[in-house]
Amino acid sequence: MNVASERIRYISPAAAVSMGDDWYGIASLNHFWIERRFEVLRHLADGTIRQASAIAEVGCGHGLVQRQIEDHYGRDVTGFDLNELALNQTASRTSKVCCYDLFQKDSEFKGHFDLILLFDVLEHLQDEDEFVEAIQFHLAPQGKILINVPALQSLWSKYDEAAGHFRRYNIEALRRVAQRNGMAIGDWSYWGAPLTPLLVLRKLLLAARPSEKVISTGFDPRNPVLNRLLFWLSRCEQIPQHLAGTSVMAVFEPRR
Repeated sequence: MNVASERIRYISPAAAVSMGDDWYGIASLNHFWIERRFEVLRHLADGTIRQASAIAEVGCGHGLVQRQIEDHYGRDVTGFDLNELALNQTASRTSKVCCYDLFQKDSEFKGHFDLILLFDVLEHLQDEDEFVEAIQFHLAPQGKILINVPALQSLWSKYDEAAGHFRRYNIEALRRVAQRNGMAIGDWSYWGAPLTPLLVLRKLLLAARPSEKVISTGFDPRNPVLNRLLFWLSRCEQIPQHLAGTSVMAVFEPRR
């Protein structure tokens, strides 16, 4: 058994999730998109991260966001996921790693976290409201949810299907989710606007690709030089910006 396996705390049995497992073999701490997403997080929610007393990440996967926050902020982030394959590959060093089904609503976690991260998870759920309600069980009074999702349904492609997405979002769609669940959107931003032409090209290229090669074709930069070029391209925008992008990040907070 590897070190990661020994760290997993099994509160619920592992289970299948709507997520393409190939993604975990490509996404790494130095992947341009993972790096840029964390930059956007710091622009949008630096103070929220620093002030939170207890932080969790739902859908933590193989722990990239946990590790980024550990390294940059010196903070632990309790990670929850049901994908045992991903949890066994965790990149986190000090944070808790839990195999846990939020719908179990374990009393240990009731109202425990004042910040919950939901990074590229909501688009994988058929019933958004049922899932947000389960998250709120774990949220402290006045707690916040920091959400990142893929943006703009017009960019939908075979990549979204292979990745297990049910939808892409604009800010109004996210705002409706918040309102239906008694919350409001605070700070928010589109990001990834410089990458939009590449996603349009990806949509065209993947239309004729075999399904088993879609994730690698659509997400793998293939070499370090191209990876760095894509990172610098992705930074050619100011944050926050409210025009358009390939992703949207937002803070769900209690209504005032």
